[in-house]
Amino acid sequence: MKVAVIQHPPKYLNLQKTIDLGVELIETAAGQGSKLVVFPEAWFPGYPEYVWRLKPGGEMSLTDDLFKISQANSVNLSKGHMKPIQEAAKKNKVVVVAGHQEIDGEVSGSTLYCSIIIINNDGTILNNHRKLMPTNPERMVWGPGDGSGLNVVDTAVGRIGALACWENYMPLARYSLYSQNIDIYIAPTWDEGEPWLSTMKHISREGGCWVISSATAIQASDLPDDMPHKDHLYPDKDEWINCGDAIIYKPFGDLHAGPLHKEKGILYSDIDISFSKSSRRRFDATGHYSRPDVFNLTIDKSKKKPIS
Repeated sequence: MKVAVIQHPPKYLNLQKTIDLGVELIETAAGQGSKLVVFPEAWFPGYPEYVWRLKPGGEMSLTDDLFKISQANSVNLSKGHMKPIQEAAKKNKVVVVAGHQEIDGEVSGSTLYCSIIIINNDGTILNNHRKLMPTNPERMVWGPGDGSGLNVVDTAVGRIGALACWENYMPLARYSLYSQNIDIYIAPTWDEGEPWLSTMKHISREGGCWVISSATAIQASDLPDDMPHKDHLYPDKDEWINCGDAIIYKPFGDLHAGPLHKEKGILYSDIDISFSKSSRRRFDATGHYSRPDVFNLTIDKSKKKPIS
């Protein structure tokens, strides 16, 4: 089975143009024979990298300016914003796993979340997971999710689960996915470089599953010229804001493809999901190595709402 790992930059902070580009990239990947297409963290409409450059107190007004645009271009599932991506998945018979910045359109209408959606090759949404804990300054723009999306789901290409970025450093969150007979573990991220890649390798060994990860390869020149405070935040237009580092690891820790470094494009590779189950003969974290007589994990998967 061929997979396609996207690390092309989005049309930053423009949801409609980014969705249009996403449809094009799905069609391109499908044209190369891909059956699974993976997008990076918050790719729709672009990761709010500015939070790492703005001072929490002194530049609050700048944060407000950028948040307003980001909020207006976030994915509202209750309004069907991902329908074009669902239709592209169905038309091209591919499974899509995509990081998106989601706005809560049902309760608050304001709070944003870092989410990962899994769309089957018939266009149906199988799961939407909200990042459990935004990392450091991400908390200036994102709220924490709940456990309702900690699911591994059956897709046309195997059983898939996903965690976003530094959620993957949370041992119990990982364990919750391992315990659901996972074939392909997907980690959309904004992280890059050796520490992150070594974590992906560890997870492939610990979980006995395929691990696929990518950040967005993007330079300052890829940001729109009318982005507020762009010159202040990104004075060097040639700066690599993120190098991408799309990667695929085999079950039990062998490098399979990538990393795709400082290259805006798509990482393609063929994988065999049967390796996941067979690799766990040696070490199965939630099977013969689990020791339930000693350890037990309780997971609350109820959807949390502020009213009842």
